[in-house]
Amino acid sequence: MNEPSSVSPAPDRLPRRVRHELRFRKLEVRAVQRITPHLIRITLGGDDLAGFNSPGFDDHAKLFFPDPVTGQLTVPTPGPEGPVWPPGQKPAMRDYTPRRHDSAAGTLEIDFALHDAGPATQWAESARPGEMVGVGGPRGSFIIPTAFDWHLLVGDDTALPAISRRLAELPAGSRAVVLAEVDSEADEIPFETQAALELRWVHRRGAEPGTGSPLLDALRGMQLPEGDFHAWVACESGAAKTLRSHLVGERGAHPKWVKAAGYWRRGSAATHDTHDD
Repeated sequence: MNEPSSVSPAPDRLPRRVRHELRFRKLEVRAVQRITPHLIRITLGGDDLAGFNSPGFDDHAKLFFPDPVTGQLTVPTPGPEGPVWPPGQKPAMRDYTPRRHDSAAGTLEIDFALHDAGPATQWAESARPGEMVGVGGPRGSFIIPTAFDWHLLVGDDTALPAISRRLAELPAGSRAVVLAEVDSEADEIPFETQAALELRWVHRRGAEPGTGSPLLDALRGMQLPEGDFHAWVACESGAAKTLRSHLVGERGAHPKWVKAAGYWRRGSAATHDTHDD
């Protein structure tokens, strides 16, 4: 096994942070598509989408859902530090990766991984064209350079939109290894990329998401390419932390070139954890 590198990252491999104006947008559902048994894609649009910006492949926008009883969407008033909600009327909200923003068409695609029976899943499964939803952010972006010998992308269903975006932006001549966990073959999705792609799917086969260690077990058994690589990991929080430890401690990954996030946490609602040194 390779020893972790102690060499400082080259300047062209350092990530860059970009801040955006925080704004609440009231958008209309334009289309609803069941992509797989556990993935729903909802296309949003409307005049409020003007000026939307999401340059980072793993950006997060916050979705604000209408009242499940009345169907009405609460709209905040602008404040100096962000939206201000009427007392006691702050809606349910969750973070999602903007899968695709088409400024020319005026549309924004959001993919919903159906993991639980929370407000996001309930809304996505019942959403119909013409309904309204709120979108805030992204507040900022984390731009990861592509100047590596190869790229490793590891994640579960919740990470598929970000993995899709990263693969789409990698230039021709680059190399990517993807390890993705879904329930079964029916939940696999196609990826578009100019990179040389090595893709491995891991199947839960009906096991509850966030249980066991399917991604770690699969990664342990993989022979990774030689050279400097950037690793991006997103899945259940405990699994993401363990995967990062494995990559840095056992696979020679440079700690500054590993970005691991818990997109959700088993037993908790509306969590997003970042795992660094």
